[in-house]
Amino acid sequence: MRPLEGIKVLDFTHVLAGPFATRLLGDMGADVVKINSIARATAINATNNPYYTMWNRNKRALALDMSRDEAKRIGKDLCARADVVIDNFSVGVLDRWGVGYDLVSAVNPEVIYVQMSGMGQGGPWSDFVTYAPTIHALSGLTHLTGVEGRQDIGIGFSYNDHAAGLHGAVAMLAAIQARRLTGKGQRVDLSQFEVGVNLLGPALLDLFSNGRAARPAGNRLPYDEVAPHNCYPCAGATSDDIADERWVAIACMSDDQWQELCRVMGEPEWSSAPVYDTAAGRVAAIDELDRQIGRWTAQLDAVEVMVRCQAAGIPAGVVQNSIDLAENDPQIAASDFLMTFDEPNPVIGTTYGDRLPLTFSLTPCDTYTRVRDVGEDNVSVLSDWLGMDNEDVVKGENAGYFV
Repeated sequence: MRPLEGIKVLDFTHVLAGPFATRLLGDMGADVVKINSIARATAINATNNPYYTMWNRNKRALALDMSRDEAKRIGKDLCARADVVIDNFSVGVLDRWGVGYDLVSAVNPEVIYVQMSGMGQGGPWSDFVTYAPTIHALSGLTHLTGVEGRQDIGIGFSYNDHAAGLHGAVAMLAAIQARRLTGKGQRVDLSQFEVGVNLLGPALLDLFSNGRAARPAGNRLPYDEVAPHNCYPCAGATSDDIADERWVAIACMSDDQWQELCRVMGEPEWSSAPVYDTAAGRVAAIDELDRQIGRWTAQLDAVEVMVRCQAAGIPAGVVQNSIDLAENDPQIAASDFLMTFDEPNPVIGTTYGDRLPLTFSLTPCDTYTRVRDVGEDNVSVLSDWLGMDNEDVVKGENAGYFV
């Protein structure tokens, strides 16, 4: 038994943030029903797209063409029987489909809606269409994670989508607990934009307290006197391609760790200069310090540098690529974190995934079902949730609203 078994989640989400939130609940045992349609299963919503394959495991797939009135009626019936309804469309889409919170909660006052639009309900930007790059830019994350003098560089990874997905999962669980206390459901409005702004923390505090606008800091810490704190080149590149470069991150958070690093490096003469005795001095001389450390690391394998540093209590880690993680990482291998789905995907064959990074001692979450094709579970979902028989489901498929 997994911890969320018995919880019914109707999943209208797409792309990453919403599907990530519902994947977490599915991994923990909730009956998550993914709504898609042949008309919408294109590009990033196609079942053979890497995004769809990655974020929609442990869910059943129901096809509903919400442009059809009969599909809207069935959708409302499903919402009325759900514990949670979740979407990450722009504001108002579910309302236009006739399955909005106000209508459904009048029938099912215990229903919970989590609506995680880009900008949230209300405000002059609530109708904005957003994806991770625009949220990163608007929230300040692109600016803060860039490199000084290169404002076009920012997070190349959908970081805020994952953060918003985690917020969505927490919101669902908190609302379920609130319902246990009050007997009532509620609507939770989640602004992915505000999630991004929320991550700025110290930068906003510095502005409010000191009037200082944050600047891009690259790998350096903007509010602490810490050095070295950077990524350094290593030997072992297999080609001149930038993708094959080898790097190691080293972060000396105290003077003691700096002294240990000096010993690991063999007490080079340059390291005994008085300027390096204190964190303030090392920060003041950071460019030369980084250059000297880079000269040492460039002669060594990245893993060797990491192992030597870690043995001396110095925080260090190889800048790993996908091959490192999938084939060479002993920690991931020991925990069996990466896995192959037992059942091949009918569209793309063998698929792989990462396990839920939570280990429950009493209610283990070790069940993983492959991503389902559009409408693959029409019969089981409509029977379990609405009591429909096979004949009625087939009629709906033939009529074009369960497709």
